[in-house]
Amino acid sequence: MNPMALRRVARQVHIGTVRLGGDAPIVVQSMTNTDTADVEATTAQVLALAQAGSELVRVTVNSAEAARGVAPLRAALDRAGCAIPLVGDFHFNGHKLLAEFPDCARALAKFRINPGNVGPGSRRDEQFARLIQLALEYDKPVRIGVNWGSLDPQVMARFMDDNGRLPQPEPVTQVMRRALVASALESAAQAEAWGLSGDRIVLSCKVSGVQDLIAVYRDLAQRCDYPLHLGLTEAGMGTQGVVASTAALAVLLQEGIGDTIRVSLTPEPGGDRAEEVRVAQQILQSQGLRAFTPQVTACPGCGRTTSTYFQSLAQRIEVYLRQQMPVWRQRYPGVEGLHVAVMGCVVNGPGESKLADIGISLPGSGERPVAPVYVDGAKTVTLKGEHIAEEFQALVAQYVQRRYGGEQS
Repeated sequence: MNPMALRRVARQVHIGTVRLGGDAPIVVQSMTNTDTADVEATTAQVLALAQAGSELVRVTVNSAEAARGVAPLRAALDRAGCAIPLVGDFHFNGHKLLAEFPDCARALAKFRINPGNVGPGSRRDEQFARLIQLALEYDKPVRIGVNWGSLDPQVMARFMDDNGRLPQPEPVTQVMRRALVASALESAAQAEAWGLSGDRIVLSCKVSGVQDLIAVYRDLAQRCDYPLHLGLTEAGMGTQGVVASTAALAVLLQEGIGDTIRVSLTPEPGGDRAEEVRVAQQILQSQGLRAFTPQVTACPGCGRTTSTYFQSLAQRIEVYLRQQMPVWRQRYPGVEGLHVAVMGCVVNGPGESKLADIGISLPGSGERPVAPVYVDGAKTVTLKGEHIAEEFQALVAQYVQRRYGGEQS
């Protein structure tokens, strides 16, 4: 079943120019890993994340220097023509920084607050109240983000005490799951009691385990109608992070749960931060929830595919399509739904190519050294020689212009 048909109905929250919840598309967001005080480096990374397709970007605001850098960051992005909303990530001292640096508060589109570390003991409520007051003062929505690793110790102690009095106590993991959800919901209720409207609140309950995340969000989704931010808090590096995030988010999204997602990948040293954006987009696109860039179908290769030419061509076409998207998205509405096939032998090559909008079936072992091209299910031309890649890329560009540029016959 299409997960869109099952999608949980949440209140709609406006974060700058972005709509979250309601009937809005599921939003992809990301977070910088630069020092926000370094305005130049942070600007460059936000621009790269936005270019990759991130629709919200969160920045760390952990010091006076970082808070002082937020307004210049916003100004630099505006000068570059990038209107992406910025979310301020606050822990421990957000109540002080937002009060002391009003330009920071004004430049941010949303505040992210962790109720587990807004303040210790008796100061917790006072400092949380101050954060909500500042959100009201600057008319900003708030994400109340509870984390497994920084759960409010008072909430956890209460749940553990209650559990200890049961005839058959539950496992600690179960107790922690319930405590996470309770912390988020109780904090949201308190924020509303202090005057923050329910349509200015987003919730998250982040953990690092796939099954824990699924269980927590199923519970949370049944108990509130706030928009929900999905993501593992530490997904991991490389393949591990991609697989864990996909395994968790795909289940929840298929059940209609989630209004915005972030894939928290640990990048390789010097790696591309925007990879987390591309993974998040692919999760949504693979489930048919959104389309961001044309899809390339390519076979995995086997003994019939005697060269790596089809692999290099598939990669070349995929890179080409992604590079063209910033321009094509504006010039050719709907092009993100394009489907291209690059196949390596006669077994599935012609069939997959016919099913795609435009596809090529390269010759495999023992086949004639020619590559038929199929457009909208019909064979149109056969390529051969040393310039198949260049010729097929040109055919793709012509197809895009004809189909999405208003030149249809």
